[in-house]
Parts: sequence; C-alpha cells; structure tokens
Amino acid sequence: MRLFSNETHIDFMGQRRLMALTLALFIAVSLGSIFFRGLELGLDFTGGTLIELSAPEPIELGLVREALTEGGFADAVVQHFGSTRDLIVRLSPRSGEQSGELSKQVLSVLQSASRGTIEMRKVEFVGAQVGDELAEQGGLAMLFALIGILIYVALRFEWRLSLGAVLATVHDALFVIGVFSLFRLEFDLNVLASVLAVIGYSLNDTIVVFDRIRENFRRMRSATVVEVMNASINQTLSRTLMTGVTTLLVVVALYFLGGPALHGFSLVLIIGILIGTVSSIYVASPLALWLGVKRENMVSAKKPDEAP
Repeated sequence: MRLFSNETHIDFMGQRRLMALTLALFIAVSLGSIFFRGLELGLDFTGGTLIELSAPEPIELGLVREALTEGGFADAVVQHFGSTRDLIVRLSPRSGEQSGELSKQVLSVLQSASRGTIEMRKVEFVGAQVGDELAEQGGLAMLFALIGILIYVALRFEWRLSLGAVLATVHDALFVIGVFSLFRLEFDLNVLASVLAVIGYSLNDTIVVFDRIRENFRRMRSATVVEVMNASINQTLSRTLMTGVTTLLVVVALYFLGGPALHGFSLVLIIGILIGTVSSIYVASPLALWLGVKRENMVSAKKPDEAP
C-alpha cells in the first residue's frame, strides 16, 4: 500500500481464506455464547422496577451500591442519569413484593445512608409480560429488517451479491450481540436500536462496494472476477475508511461524554462500525465469489444495434 496515494493495490481477495477462518471462529464463539450463556437482558425485557432519585450533592455510586447490598438489594443496578446528582436504581422482579413497596424500601435504605438527603423523583414498573412482548417485537424488528434488506438488494443487484450482502449484515449483528453475551453486558432496548443502526450502516458500506463491482465488470472486460473485486474494494477503500473514521469519532465522543445511559448504545455502534468495515471487505465480496458470481451474471448481452 502506498501512503498519500489516491489508489491502493491491496490483494484483499488473496487474504479471503485466512480472514474467513478468523471471522468464522469469532462467529462460532459468539453463537456459542448466545446459545449457552444467553444475554444479560435489561429491565426493558425482563420486567422490574426503575427508581429515579436525586440529591443536592454528587452521589458516589460505590457508596450507593454498598448501602443497597447491606440493605438486601445486592442485585440492584445503579447508574447516574443526566448528572452525578441524579441516580437510577434498577431492580429485578421479586415474587410477593409490589413495585411501590420495593421503591419505599430502597428509598429508606439510601436515606439512612445519606442522612435523609436523597429524594425519590419517579418510579416505573415494567411487568414480565410486557418485557416478553418487547423481546419478541425486538426480534421481529431485526428479522423484518433483514428480510427487507434481502428484497431491496435482490432487486438492485444479482442474487449472489444480494445474498452476500445479507449474510455479511447477519454476520455483523451476530458479532455485536455475541460480544454483549460473552462479556455479560446489559442488553436493553437502546442496545437493540443500536444493533438495527449497525445493520443499516453495514449494508450501506457493502452497497457502495457492490456498485463499484458492477461498474467494473462492464469496464474491465479482460479482468478475472477476483481482479474486478480487488480493484473495486481498493477504489472504494478511502471512502470506506473516511466514513468509518469520522463516524467512529462521533460515537467514541458519545461513549465517553454521553453518560452511562448511552454507554450500551454507543458501544454497539463502535463495535458495529469496526466489524462492518471489515465485513464489507472480507465477508460480502468473498461470499459472492464463493457463491459463483461471474461476469455473465453481471453484464447483459449487447443489443444488435449497439456499437462494439
């Protein structure tokens, strides 16, 4: 690769087998973690109680967790909300106890630890049935998004390219979800929305490459399929990298400055942008190649009155 040049000549397709084995290993680990360990579902999906609290001075999360553990709420999830003086406490459902009772107990524990300075602002309760419905609807949203992508890309490109694009998109979604399962990160509605955004980002990147592949099949008449794909990826590489880097800068800033409430959302986007860039190069095009895409599939025969 030549630095400060408008054109690169990297043999991406020559590395496709090694990258395929590497990415297949990652996906196998992700699937294994999803099936055997599951996801650390958030309150949106499991149901439970959410309590918003405030104090006149900044609250230390460590002291709050310690007080709740001593008060019998060791499973509580505590985080700042908006500022260091605002607090959210999430509690999993408890059999035989109502949301109102739990919130009063939590408030009593924290007021005792803070000498009465903490006040309750709001209490929300999500039932288990509602959580199940949200989980089902979220899964259907991902499924319908992938079906819509398959239809759209199939109409725009040859079916081998469309299938490669969809499989690459599925790869990215599974990779992100697998990371959350493997490291036991909370998976809530914000994270699900971010996964859907990753699906759109990954597809857009892949379509740019596929558009150039289609153009180059018409322009590079004597080139092989591998040469056409290599040239197309190299020609769109600068655009792919610039889009990824500029988007990543914004998302990284969101992760560090957006507060804990946006950590899951922004983390999915960070992972998704990185793996989406890789998949648009090493997953979508190699899959189309292995599915048997040929020049004849991409370039229609000329009409008799067309000039040679």
